Amino acid sequence: MESSNRFFKFIGGKNIFYILAFFILIGITIFIYTKVSFIFHPLKVIFSTLAPPVILAFIAYYLLNPVVDILERLRIKRIWGIIILILGISGALTGIILLTAPAIEAQVKDLVEKFPSYLSQLGNSMTTWIQNSFLGPYYDEGYNWLMERLGELPEIIGNYITTGFQGVQNIASTITNTVVSIITFPFILFFLLKDGKKFKQFTVKVFPPRFRDDIKQILSNMDTQVGSYIQGQIIVASVIGILLFIGYLIIGLDYAFTLAIVAAVTSVVPYLGPTIAIIPAIIIAIVSSPFMLLKLAIVWIAVQFLEGNFVSPNVMGRTMKVHPLTIILVLLIAGNLFGILGIILGIPGYAIVKVIGGYLFYKFKKRYNKYFGEDRGKYEMEE
Repeated sequence: MESSNRFFKFIGGKNIFYILAFFILIGITIFIYTKVSFIFHPLKVIFSTLAPPVILAFIAYYLLNPVVDILERLRIKRIWGIIILILGISGALTGIILLTAPAIEAQVKDLVEKFPSYLSQLGNSMTTWIQNSFLGPYYDEGYNWLMERLGELPEIIGNYITTGFQGVQNIASTITNTVVSIITFPFILFFLLKDGKKFKQFTVKVFPPRFRDDIKQILSNMDTQVGSYIQGQIIVASVIGILLFIGYLIIGLDYAFTLAIVAAVTSVVPYLGPTIAIIPAIIIAIVSSPFMLLKLAIVWIAVQFLEGNFVSPNVMGRTMKVHPLTIILVLLIAGNLFGILGIILGIPGYAIVKVIGGYLFYKFKKRYNKYFGEDRGKYEMEE
């Protein structure tokens, strides 16, 4: 009897009935929402419009807020520090774009024009290799199968044409959202940098006083995890781009600057990004010469070695410790659920979930030690 009473207190006592009622109400709300979801379409439109600039602003906030804090410690008023920083970055970016735009434009234009020929040469080389290998007897059969499928291409194109107007509408909507994001992003960033602490205080005051210490702790952990991850990942991606650019220049690979920029941008996504970035470089290297492919492999291995053993361990030291397999699974799941946005935000989202889950588990262990620790052994607590 004593054991059952203790277990009843452990799971919440009489409060368990209120908790169950709360979850039942949530379930009923979700069920009703699935039946009348069309009513909330305007809210979906508002959210999809506001989400991109807000996400961009938060990423920039985590990058720039430490600099603003330093300026504030140097006795520069926060608002003036923000203005100086934004104007300085805007001027620097404008100068960089003006200086590098002609070279990037020339390389991109030339690459776009020649890339189909690169693919054609690669295809011819692969065809020759297949015909001369043990797969040769199956080549004609595979080629005929492919030609039969290409015969269905006009019908497929016709189906796409019938939905062409919807595609045009989607493109127009994407352009509109992009313009809105570019215009509103600086204003959101300004107020985040100016009033970020006030937003946090306001969020804490929304909760009952009893839970405010817990909420403060959770928000602080989230801020540390997400902020350090974003800052670290941007730095690591930039270093990878610079190292690859130097390596490409040394081996004489064509379009070194453009390929390095692509690598830096895609490397923001761990594991998946570098894999995507190396594909165009491999195609260009194969077409150039087998020796160029060997040199590219040496450069890539060297950059990955430096990044894995020196850059990431030092830059990402304060971030969450996540197993590589976990990162890959998170990226796969987030990508299937939310597309490219899920791939970009999957790891920060996982960091938030991990912080909340870890804190709840910490509370669970404390509660268990309180009711069962004396006679059944205590959890080891890490403060």
